[in-house]
Amino acid sequence: MFLLQALVVLAAIFVGARMGGVGLGVMGGAGLAVLVFVFNLQPTSAPIDVMLMILAVVTAAGALQAAGGLEYLVHLAERMLRSNPSRITFVGPIVTYLFTFCAGTGHVAYSVMPVIAEVAREAKVRPERPMSISAIASQQAITASPISAATVALLALLAPSGVTLFDIMKVCVPATFIGCMVGAFVANRTGKNLEDDPEYKVRLSEYADGETLPHTASGSAYVPTWQSKLAVGLFLLGALLVVLLGSFERLRPTWTVGDVVTRLSMPSTIEMVMLTIAAAIILGCRAKVENVIKNDVFLAGAQAVIGIFGVAWMGDTFFQGNIETFKGSIQGMVTSAPWLFAVALFALSVLLYSQAATVRALMPLGITLGIPFPWLIAMFPSVNGYFFIPNYPTIIAAIAFDRTGTTRIGKYLLNHSFMIPGLVSTISAVSIGLVLSWLLF
Repeated sequence: MFLLQALVVLAAIFVGARMGGVGLGVMGGAGLAVLVFVFNLQPTSAPIDVMLMILAVVTAAGALQAAGGLEYLVHLAERMLRSNPSRITFVGPIVTYLFTFCAGTGHVAYSVMPVIAEVAREAKVRPERPMSISAIASQQAITASPISAATVALLALLAPSGVTLFDIMKVCVPATFIGCMVGAFVANRTGKNLEDDPEYKVRLSEYADGETLPHTASGSAYVPTWQSKLAVGLFLLGALLVVLLGSFERLRPTWTVGDVVTRLSMPSTIEMVMLTIAAAIILGCRAKVENVIKNDVFLAGAQAVIGIFGVAWMGDTFFQGNIETFKGSIQGMVTSAPWLFAVALFALSVLLYSQAATVRALMPLGITLGIPFPWLIAMFPSVNGYFFIPNYPTIIAAIAFDRTGTTRIGKYLLNHSFMIPGLVSTISAVSIGLVLSWLLF
């Protein structure tokens, strides 16, 4: 019965991943229905707090984009990229990392990828080098951002054990950033130089002058408005408040009923802060309310909510219904070699294409197995396995924006431009995280 249930879960994940969009969520719900009505497993509670936190954050991010704040951030990023063209392989991932760190979603990287590709080509740097590691960095930062869906999901799971947001960030921020820089160092030495690449030579020959490809228009004519600047300031203020309130619990109000003292929970705190910031941006920056839910940042977040709703609920039900089986077979192995749990997180993220869904689906098992929370925090960046099979939107976009053809999928599918930078960055981040967790806890 256990194997049949496992097949149902894997089939739901596989079909949902192939469907894309909200497919993962609806197939997770279908798989849950089979587990409950066919195998008589008792359903666990739906991850309501996580979903509400994500909705609050993406609403604020949608308001930021509706007010022109994201366009202003892209303008600042372009200035930074064009001021250091020869170091684009290192500056590019720094920019995409910061974008994701501030916005909480890697999809904001789409805005700067064309600039990274153009600056690299103008500087005679093989675009594959900065494009590959920039795509990786845009996702690695999700496991460092205080307002990403994955981080708030992990915080919701570990908060009952006394873990604060600062505990997660003090390990994951340096671990993922340094990991990306190690990945950039490796990426900077991959492939032939641009002028020697055969695909680039073919594309050059298709143009009359034989020397240049058409240029992407520069954003130098862009003039930021006061609304866009204010929107960015308000959004960053919201992120800062989340960090402070999550790191210092005494800042959150308490209530006493009889002998029981109750403190405002972090899920409720995040929801209140980010909805307030969204309201401030809409009112103070004159953003159109209808545009908040029409932009790509909000839509990507909404898809994450649906994905977590179905997949996480199904995963929780499956693991809790078979917890004795898991304890008996893998508890000793995982406890003696905790890095194996990181491998499991990575493998599941390859299937789910969602860091947050992976956290909600598998991290509860790690907690139940008794893996120490510092190790779980250190292994958090291992949920960034989305790049392994090159069909994630960020990967596809990076390939499309590189008009020189150097960023590509290989003949054997897995030998693509993102594999080595992705593996190096992820392994480095987890390794550094384990060292930091040992030093800081």
